[in-house]
Amino acid sequence: MRTIVELPEEQIEALRALASQTSLSRAELIRRAISEYLARQQTTAPDEAAFGLWKGRGKDGLDFQEALRAEWDR
Repeated sequence: MRTIVELPEEQIEALRALASQTSLSRAELIRRAISEYLARQQTTAPDEAAFGLWKGRGKDGLDFQEALRAEWDR
């Protein structure tokens, strides 16, 4: 599938140089860059789902931790 994307001239020049060094086309370099970006986003997304889980608990996380540890001294 074709997609049109406008890139700044400095990125085009960098892609040209890299394509020349690696013997890959600019299109292939862009496909690989997008694949790597998407893979990183998929691996970090579950971490983001954890943010805010403690909200509404009525107790600060540190207070909760200290209360649990106080049980160890009993």
